[in-house]
Order: sequence, then C-alpha cells, then structure tokens
Amino acid sequence: MTLDTKREIVAVGASAGGVQALISMAGMLPRDFPVAVVVVLHFSGGAKSALAGILDRAGALRARPAENGEPIEPGVIYVASTDRHLIIDDRTAYLTDGPTESGHRPSINALFRSVALDYGPAAIGLLLSGVLDDGVAGLAAIRSQGGVTAVQDPADCIFPAMPTNAIHAGVVDHVIPLPELGAALSKLAAEQVGQRQAQPDANLELENRIARGAKFAVDFDADKVGQPAGFSCPDCGGTLMTLSRGSFRCRIGHGWTAEALLKAQDVEVESALWVALRSLDEKAKLSETLADRAGAAGALGQRYAASAKEARHAAQVLRDHLSQVHERPPEAVSE
Repeated sequence: MTLDTKREIVAVGASAGGVQALISMAGMLPRDFPVAVVVVLHFSGGAKSALAGILDRAGALRARPAENGEPIEPGVIYVASTDRHLIIDDRTAYLTDGPTESGHRPSINALFRSVALDYGPAAIGLLLSGVLDDGVAGLAAIRSQGGVTAVQDPADCIFPAMPTNAIHAGVVDHVIPLPELGAALSKLAAEQVGQRQAQPDANLELENRIARGAKFAVDFDADKVGQPAGFSCPDCGGTLMTLSRGSFRCRIGHGWTAEALLKAQDVEVESALWVALRSLDEKAKLSETLADRAGAAGALGQRYAASAKEARHAAQVLRDHLSQVHERPPEAVSE
C-alpha cells in the first residue's frame, strides 16, 4: 500500500464529564498542530454553548464555533453549535437541523459518519468521557473507511461508559491516558497513510444524508432501511427499523442506539409510573369523598370506601417502588 495521504482531521466526541477532558486536550495541542479538530459535545438543546471560547482560552490553537459553509482549515478547533448537527462534506462544515440521534442534536455519530465518508484514512476519531454508547457507531464508521480510532482511557474518565462501550465493541485502535493525549494526537496527526480502500457503504451514506436533511423534510424509504424492530421511537412514537449496525431509525429519521433507546424507555416507564401514582391518589381521594357523602353504613358508602382503600394500597406499593429506584447509587441508573 502506497503511503501518500496525510492525516487531515481529528473528530472528537464527548458528553458527561467531557468538558474537562476537552480543556485538557486543547491545552496540550501545540501551536503547529498540523490537522483540523472538530468537536461535538452533547448538551441540552436550547442552551447557548460557551465551549468554543473556553477551548480558545485553554491552549495555543484557535477555537471557534463552526459556521455553515466554512472551509475546514488545519490548526483550528471547530465546535458544533447548539441544536445543529455538524456535518463535514468536501472539507467544508455544514450546520443542519436533521433529525435528532439518541435525542441529541448535535450528534457525535452524525459528525463521525460524515468525517469517515469525507476523509477516509485521513481521519482520526477520538471519544472522550461520556455516558451510554454515543459515538461508538461513529468510531466504527471511521475505522471502516480506513481511519484510526482512539478513546480516552476509561480510568481517567469522570463517566467512562462511552470509551468502555467502544472498547467492548472492538472499534478502538488506541486507548490513551488523558495526560498523554496531546503527544498521542500529535504522533497520529504526523502519520502518512494509504489511499481509501473501503467499498461504498450504502447504510453509512444513507444515515449521513438523513443527518444533512431538514428537520421535517427527510426523504428516504424507511422500509428499505431495515426490518421493523417492534419498538416505538421515543421522539415521535413512530415505528423503529433495525439497521445493520444494531441501531435504529424511525420513518421520520430519528436515530437511536440500543443503549440510548433503553435509557429513553426507562424515562418513559418512570413517567408513566408517576402518572399512575397521581391517578391512584386522585382516585382514592374521590372515592373517600363519595364514601363520606353516601354514609359509611350503606352499601354504596362501603363500596366507595373499599375502592379508596384499594387505591391507597396500590399507590403506596408504587410509591415505595419509585422511592427505591431513586435511592440507588447514580451509576446504577445512569448508564
């Protein structure tokens, strides 16, 4: 294989605990770092991100929010904006409002897929601290197109689930302790690599096209994506289709990884249980009121009183269960 291609980009994904890791990374990269850095941090939609300014002050490289239609240049850190996917195409940044992925926009996987398709072997994918399995499919995409992949050492992470899941999935080439991140990235960035050898990937290209589309104007044939999974999309309630990579898409285009879907279902179940608890309390109160009006000695009053007792008992059982869930250690319910 002829080594005639240089590394051109580092795509970085992080979520919970990732700000500290990103600051450390930015502080370690030298002023003459030869490739571009593009960053997605999962955060709550609607909140304006100050991450670009924080990273700009953290080290020698310029850092700024990525702008739509902006050419990607070496030696600059580009940060995804709030509520927009950051997609790279033809060495140019695009900000899109395509469907959310695992409830996120911007999405780590959306960025990583686009970098895989655009840069191939010239790409480096890096996953930092975070929960669930966000970014794992994206690292797999970068690797499938000849790029190199790395994760922060889980032992250094505030939340190690993302790097750990990537390691378990077998999509990681390098596990890097946080203090060595700058030197390791500089070494990888200086490597020369071969030309793209990977075959076109129809599913990868389709998912990239979905992320590039408008929020309500995604044009694809959901029936050709995969078989119905038997699950509903937490975002829109539509039928989810199983993709070949073990992730899911609905007809609207919302994407879910297995871990994120399970977490979203946990939230839905808990929400439904709280609604049930409120309904039982209200039923008990109404039954008690009707029993008082009917009189305790009569058959009707006794029926209302029995209904109130049954509702109170069911509510207490449910309340005890919910209390036990919330008393568990955070790690038992967050990942």
